[in-house]
Amino acid sequence: MDAESQKQHLKAYGVAYFILTKNQKIDWLLNYRGGSFVFDHFLELENECKIRDVSYEVLPDAKYTAILEEIADPDVNMDIVRLEKAPKIAVYTPDGKLPWDDAVTMALTYAEIPFDKVYDNELLEDKLVKYDWLHLHHEDFTGQYGKFYAAYHTAPWYIEDVKKNEAMAQKHGFAKVSQLKLAIAKKIKEFIIGGGYLFAMCSATDSYDVALSAESTDICEKMYDGDAQDPNAQSKLDYSKSLAFKDFNLVVNPYEYEYSDIDMTTKRRVGMQADYFTLFTFSAKFDPVPSMLCQNHTTTIKGFMGQTTSFSNRTLKSSSLVMGENKAVGEARYIHGDLGKGTWTFYGGHDPEDFQHQVGDPPTDLSLHPSSPGYRLILNNVLFPAAKKKPQKT
Repeated sequence: MDAESQKQHLKAYGVAYFILTKNQKIDWLLNYRGGSFVFDHFLELENECKIRDVSYEVLPDAKYTAILEEIADPDVNMDIVRLEKAPKIAVYTPDGKLPWDDAVTMALTYAEIPFDKVYDNELLEDKLVKYDWLHLHHEDFTGQYGKFYAAYHTAPWYIEDVKKNEAMAQKHGFAKVSQLKLAIAKKIKEFIIGGGYLFAMCSATDSYDVALSAESTDICEKMYDGDAQDPNAQSKLDYSKSLAFKDFNLVVNPYEYEYSDIDMTTKRRVGMQADYFTLFTFSAKFDPVPSMLCQNHTTTIKGFMGQTTSFSNRTLKSSSLVMGENKAVGEARYIHGDLGKGTWTFYGGHDPEDFQHQVGDPPTDLSLHPSSPGYRLILNNVLFPAAKKKPQKT
């Protein structure tokens, strides 16, 4: 999985997932040639690599033993994680979602990793228990429809989105869409606490935490929920209920395309050519989880924007682990944390291969970016639940 030898990095994850569905184990060699996958040789599995055009090597036992000895060296930042079972994948998104495409759905489809779509009905019926891993689509959990009102409230897709969400809220006995979305956010939190793995990108990250923190107040203006927002909403936020962020300030202007000052999109001044963030290098032997989540053939990832591009370091809880950042502008791009028996990971930006994806732009063709390091971070998270948990070192 290094830059020189693997020509189909993204599809390699699909091969790994396929192998797990065949009840075969995989060794993930952390930091060895970009985080390589190793499995017992079977002709069917080798043919799958050929079909998907994934680069591979057949290793004699003696050579693999030598690799294991190299990895075991305590002075080398490498380790082995065993992947045991294909995780069941769900993407929280309605059918025909507009106006955005979704990087995770595209990555899963390109890598040929199967997933189910779930939405409000399934979550309120407690069907998340069937899944190991959940991705949050480009979503607004505050009930403000992405705060698209100023620019798009006359657009047919926006009008239809409001109509569908209001019908869904009414169906489940909620007076407002914001109440429905809060209930969904709390179901997702229960999923994590029970051992689920949550992965969210773009506006699903900060809007989720804002919604949880605002459980006891009304932050929506009249055009979103029919009545005025609470003028004391800011003072009523409860940061203890959020996952990643604290001490943030709401953006109360209903016409401004922003939820809070968590997001750095409007504050950063970074041009496309200079926009990069750096992955942290963790100890593979002592910090296997962030090491897995950061596996790549480079530690430098080109930046990309979104409705939520990145996270202000000032608003991060001490429990939020920063795995990727642009230190020069004080922003985190890739963060992680534990909750109960499960974990969450937030990844800022919309599309790792489109610097500034606009409403109506065509989806990215991943066949043009088969070795995208930004998309590899997404797929690291997809395989993460398959890892056998290691005993804590003392």
